[in-house]
Amino acid sequence: MTIAVGDKLPDVKLTKVTESGPEQVQASEYFAGKKVALFSVPGAFTPTCSAKHLPGFVEKAGELKAKGIDEIACTAVNDAFVMGAWNKASGSDDVTMLADGNGDLAEAVGLVMDGSGFGMGKRGQRFSMVVNDGVVEQLNVEQPGQFEVSSADYMLGQL
Repeated sequence: MTIAVGDKLPDVKLTKVTESGPEQVQASEYFAGKKVALFSVPGAFTPTCSAKHLPGFVEKAGELKAKGIDEIACTAVNDAFVMGAWNKASGSDDVTMLADGNGDLAEAVGLVMDGSGFGMGKRGQRFSMVVNDGVVEQLNVEQPGQFEVSSADYMLGQL
């Protein structure tokens, strides 16, 4: 079943990319007490993700924070080292990378896609959500191959 607005985010383990290396975090602890703009991409360094999705949240970070977002986080079914390299190449200190290396979050929220046809295996779908103290306030799930409703601009229009 797909997560919905009003649902509590499942308490899965993620790996936060930090300057001192990967750090295991529980979703319940990470999302507690703050309003987070969370966006999911099918994969770090993939075309739309690198050209549009991540750059949009980097560019709009100040505007999102001005509208009450405490933290911006990006997740993908990639390991923490790949997410860290992607953040160094295309990200910023304004976006926290949360590696979902085993796809536990993608599976728990019911937003898994099968990228086997492209040699990518199971990945998280492209989506964005606003999570307030662990509860989903906004949820924007893209149709396959699309990039319209999960962008930073679209989220700004919702806040």
